Amino acid sequence: MKLSSLLSKLEYTCLRGNVDTEINHLVYDSRKVVAGDVFVCISGTARDAHDFVVDVAEKGAAAIIVEKDVTEQLADYDITIIQTANNRLALACMSAEYFGNPAEKLTTIGVTGTKGKTTTTYMVKSVLEKTGIKTGLIGTIETIIGEEHTPANNTTPESYILQETFAKMVEAGCKCVVMEVSSQGLMLHRVSGFTFDFGIFTNLSEDHIGPNEHADFEDYLNCKALLFKQCKVGIVNADDPYVDQIIAQATCQIETFGLEKNADLKATQLDLFTKPGILGIRYHLTGKVDMPVEVDIPGRFSVYNSLTAIAVCLHFTDDLALIQSVLKDVQVKGRVEIVPASDKFTLMIDYAHNAMSLESLLKSLKEYNPKRIVTVFGCGGNRARSRRFEMGEVSSRMADLTIITSDNPRFEKPADIIADIIEGVKKADGAYIMIEDRKEAIAYAIDNGQEGDVIVVAGKGHEDYQEIEGVKYHLSDREVVEEHVKL
Repeated sequence: MKLSSLLSKLEYTCLRGNVDTEINHLVYDSRKVVAGDVFVCISGTARDAHDFVVDVAEKGAAAIIVEKDVTEQLADYDITIIQTANNRLALACMSAEYFGNPAEKLTTIGVTGTKGKTTTTYMVKSVLEKTGIKTGLIGTIETIIGEEHTPANNTTPESYILQETFAKMVEAGCKCVVMEVSSQGLMLHRVSGFTFDFGIFTNLSEDHIGPNEHADFEDYLNCKALLFKQCKVGIVNADDPYVDQIIAQATCQIETFGLEKNADLKATQLDLFTKPGILGIRYHLTGKVDMPVEVDIPGRFSVYNSLTAIAVCLHFTDDLALIQSVLKDVQVKGRVEIVPASDKFTLMIDYAHNAMSLESLLKSLKEYNPKRIVTVFGCGGNRARSRRFEMGEVSSRMADLTIITSDNPRFEKPADIIADIIEGVKKADGAYIMIEDRKEAIAYAIDNGQEGDVIVVAGKGHEDYQEIEGVKYHLSDREVVEEHVKL
């Protein structure tokens, strides 16, 4: 293919060479360059790819995409040099062209927000699949193409990987894709180069603020808002305090859902219920449609997640009975995932790995008036120590028993991490015990579960490993529960 074809969506300057140069492959990893390739220099936090332009030229690259003028460095090489203002945007647009613009052959649904993205994507996929629309999924847990499940490295993959994935979905016969869109993904142009058919906003709270993510909350919010300049229809949570700022500069049609404010879809008459081993919520839906909805996942956040799924799926089907049926049965791996362990108590696995998410979950569970709430969790090593104190304090304040254990200690001693958690636990008055071995801690919680308890195994969710001294050992909380129950 000609380089000019790959550059068709971009503004650029040709510093040297010919834009009609023939190209073999599009590459952004200098180690993978071979003769005839075009290399895009991406500058990351650890290295600047412009430092490798001579290496790339020596490998026989036909062209190079840069942000800096490197003509002097490459004076001795026959290579076309293209300069753009933003090479991440360039990679996204070039990747879309390279793979034949596969997003144009799919209905694309992007979900952004601080919480609820993962659950919402699975709910949407479940409903669409039941209507006969083959739907791919890209998110925090995995990428799904038909029966193929690939564990995820990032919530939103690099643009080249994303476009390659879209192309695989088209080849596999998918008609639709639903994906999580992180603020980083928007900020780093991973989802540039195409327009989403639907953009979803779940909610916003202070998270992902730090030197490696967003400078401040305003930057975080502004990055989330970018989705609504890049979609045809925006579906947003009318109750979120930041919703007006999120859609202030939206260029799309806007639809709303909520519980409290007037919205296109509004949930009323909320009813929390329990069944043996199950906590759920029912509500009545009004607005565009009028129907009862039941979700066997606890908490008000389950109402918001299901409202989001309904708002999207109404664009694909008017079969309300089908939507009701799917939402009642949907479960998401490691997200408030109820695992059958006993008819006496309810046990769930959740990814809550910071104080905010743990407090939100425990607050929801308290509304069911359980006999006791028992938490089992640890904290990751080589991460902010403050998280340990905060999670310990939240659990001690809100749970009746905290079982402190190991998570992913990485290169720290589990005992040191646990000591920090205990320091936080002691800031409140909740009972606690320490069992360092995670399998033993989960087994203890099951063996000592009482009638009416809710047991929360938190922190790892969908993860199926424990990272110790740089080595990942297989460990799945779900498997631990299932194996212990069989004993």
